[in-house]
Amino acid sequence: MAGARNLAARDKYQFQWWAVSLVDAVPHAGKKKGADGGIDGKIYFRSSAKTVETAIVSVKGGAIGVKDIRELANVVDREKAKIGIFISLEPHTQPMIKEAAGAGLYEGLTGKVPKLQLLTIDELLDGKRPKIPLIENGFKVAPIEHTDEQNELDL
Repeated sequence: MAGARNLAARDKYQFQWWAVSLVDAVPHAGKKKGADGGIDGKIYFRSSAKTVETAIVSVKGGAIGVKDIRELANVVDREKAKIGIFISLEPHTQPMIKEAAGAGLYEGLTGKVPKLQLLTIDELLDGKRPKIPLIENGFKVAPIEHTDEQNELDL
């Protein structure tokens, strides 16, 4: 965490790109510096065999508040994205958590997930990841069947 705080203080863009990489997102606008419209990264996922959806990633390395969650909700709506992921260096406040919960759920083929998800750098470093309804190759993945029999190869 000390290294993350140091990076955020030294170079906010490098911090954002690093944080975006922790959730396997694509950096917005190819890592170009400047106004990003509230989008630091995007995660693409399939909602069906023919439909690709987007999750917007927003990263904050400084002070945060409930206004940041409202801004992310507006960006998600503006971009017609299905999910918003808010990553912060600082812990989330109860009003932030309540605001995110009020956004509701996104229902994909593999289940329901929160439409707005809040994650801290500390949680990401501990292995927590956003909940994205992933479908491999656009289809639900069938369970693997295990049997006790082993097929023999005829030579």
